[in-house]
Amino acid sequence: MTTTKKINLLDYTSEDLKAFFLERGEKPFRATQIIKWIHQHGVDNFDDMSNVSKALREDLQSIAEIRAPEVAIDEKSEDGTHKWLLRLDDGNCIEAVFIPEDGRGTLCISSQVGCALDCTFCSTARQGFNRNLTVGEIIGQLWLAKKILQPDPESDRVISNVVMMGMGEPLLNFEKVVKAMELMLDDNAYGLSKRRVTLSTSGVVPALDKLRDRVDVSLAISLHAPNDALRDQLVPVNRKYPIKQLLESCMRFMDGKAAREKITIEYVMLDKVNDSDENARELITLLKDVPVKVNLIPFNPFPETRYKRSSNNRIYRFREILESGGLIVMTRKTRGEDIDAACGQLAGKVNDKSRREIHFARIES
Repeated sequence: MTTTKKINLLDYTSEDLKAFFLERGEKPFRATQIIKWIHQHGVDNFDDMSNVSKALREDLQSIAEIRAPEVAIDEKSEDGTHKWLLRLDDGNCIEAVFIPEDGRGTLCISSQVGCALDCTFCSTARQGFNRNLTVGEIIGQLWLAKKILQPDPESDRVISNVVMMGMGEPLLNFEKVVKAMELMLDDNAYGLSKRRVTLSTSGVVPALDKLRDRVDVSLAISLHAPNDALRDQLVPVNRKYPIKQLLESCMRFMDGKAAREKITIEYVMLDKVNDSDENARELITLLKDVPVKVNLIPFNPFPETRYKRSSNNRIYRFREILESGGLIVMTRKTRGEDIDAACGQLAGKVNDKSRREIHFARIES
């Protein structure tokens, strides 16, 4: 006897749910009801949806479910950073990280199992690439974190910002990531401002060119080098989409946006690799006409890496040069190192059943 696999409603946006209910002879407003129950109230039992008819609840119970990834490990850092190792249905694992700060709480979520881009300074890249996540597996990280951190859905918002900056390259899972971000922005789901949802990419130009037409969110670019020769070594996707092409795409993305809106340039500080005074001056020249703010990221070492973190004095000097050249600069505070939760350390405890292969994933058409 075979059982039919149930539909996971976490995979559905508002528009998807409207179409789903129309096919079943229900009114479109049912989609709004269900979206609110799932994402605003964190409900995963149809019997708890009190304003939904009993007949519809029974129908949904027979064909659908609300299923987020399972928490395998739950760790909390001394600095308040929270990390979850999440197990998927196929046994693969991903990680999500929550970083609390004064006036904001940022959730960093994954878009893929592993990563295909093989950036040489990144711990996650050492795993290689397994597969893309589904919409439900992506938004499920936010659904689950909200349920854990904010058990009373009527209390003040705990997660104020979401960044697609965990495991994987978001633009190589374009359609699923876009749908998940649509849910983040949906007033009937999470209602986050477009300025508080950020997609971080290493620079997959064709997908970046499509992004603006699909969803309006903030953009972060993992640059990490001021010239192609060095970036080719650190971020191999640069060999396919070099810096000039990437920045031209960034300018297209920002066309028509308000002057206050900026792209965040992420720049990991690697000792004696990309942190010289000359590198800083190159970066000024490279970015002088691009609406950006620069985020300097102290490197987080991991086992067997050949890189070292730039000294605090070197980072200060690098920042000083950039600011003297007119750039807006921030230095990221290192968080969650005691639980391997800092940027670039998301791979440590992941064990997959499937063999991983390092390759460039094909952008979904």
